[in-house]
Amino acid sequence: MIHLFVNALAASAGGGLTYVRNIIPQLAARTDVKATVLLDSALRRELRDAANITFVERENLPGALRRAWSEQRLVGSLIREHGANILLSTGNFALWNSPVPQILLSRNSLYTSADFSSDLRTRGEYRLLLDTRVKGLLARWSVGIADRVVAPSHVFADDLQRWSGKAVVAIPHGFDREAFIRDKSPLPAEVRKKLQSRGNALALLFVSHYNYYRNFETLIRALPLIKEKLGRRGVRLFLTCKLAPHSNPGSYSPNNASRMVRELDLTDEVVELDSIPYPRLHQLYRATDIYVTPAYAESFAHPLVEAMSSGLPVVASDLPVHQEVCGDAAVYFQRFSPEQLAERVCEVAGSPALAQKLAQKGLERSLDFSWSTHVERILELAEGLIGSADQSGR
Repeated sequence: MIHLFVNALAASAGGGLTYVRNIIPQLAARTDVKATVLLDSALRRELRDAANITFVERENLPGALRRAWSEQRLVGSLIREHGANILLSTGNFALWNSPVPQILLSRNSLYTSADFSSDLRTRGEYRLLLDTRVKGLLARWSVGIADRVVAPSHVFADDLQRWSGKAVVAIPHGFDREAFIRDKSPLPAEVRKKLQSRGNALALLFVSHYNYYRNFETLIRALPLIKEKLGRRGVRLFLTCKLAPHSNPGSYSPNNASRMVRELDLTDEVVELDSIPYPRLHQLYRATDIYVTPAYAESFAHPLVEAMSSGLPVVASDLPVHQEVCGDAAVYFQRFSPEQLAERVCEVAGSPALAQKLAQKGLERSLDFSWSTHVERILELAEGLIGSADQSGR
């Protein structure tokens, strides 16, 4: 039997949390797998007990490098203690001298993104640039020592392979619509009030905590152009974050974006909802008109699939990853062009037929993503590695 050790300590925000929240129920539903999951206490409280899963809670130390160093000393001994025979490292960094074969999930596109490096230089964020380069060296070393490396999209797998010189397997992340819409409890009253206050204005949605690579500034610059084109109807941009210091994960400063909102007189148009509980997020999608993302770096982008499954037309930047995920279920714009972004939004808003076509194609496209299929392919990799290890006496 496969006994999978899942190192999920790095799952603290964004795609990492979404990944662990979804694969654990899939593993729990299987009778041919045991799993030991290393995670922090906050995430543990979200997950149900299962007969075949053992949860090991540890403090999630601040800082990726500090956490990675701690894991080097901790994970190997836990694998031996629990008797696991395969390791799934979910946080970009591999375990040195793993006692069992190791599958590394590499999903951070910032280490390979020239746009991110350029953006940091433009902002004068040289400390963050250095930090990213150091982590990038560790991530490339991790790709080199892992027995198998998995990327969440074909585009990113190709990027990693060119970057590292090592073969990378593409296993797209999944989606479970039934699980996504299961929670019927209402959105918080304050959020409902903000949504209702838009009146007849066009409601745009962007689901992300603030960071640089999601390119908030291009979206904010597009709003006056959208506002002008729509005239009296108006527009509201709903954000699942706050553009305030210390309100978002990481060390990204939202001050520039916040100042831009004020200088462009968009305090009414930009509505900061703050973080929405994941089980209720589906209600937010359905309460808006168009999903928009200006991101310039991604390795998968779960909100795109969530938006498509909710029947929202999608306007996305022209990243190859976005095009892989959405196909013809979205319209695209040059990632740093607020003018093109505004044109695409107004094109969709002004054509009910186009909006309906995109929504229908999105619903169909979202069915192509499956967490069950993703986990099945991970376990197939694991089974092959365990068999090879048994033959070699590892």
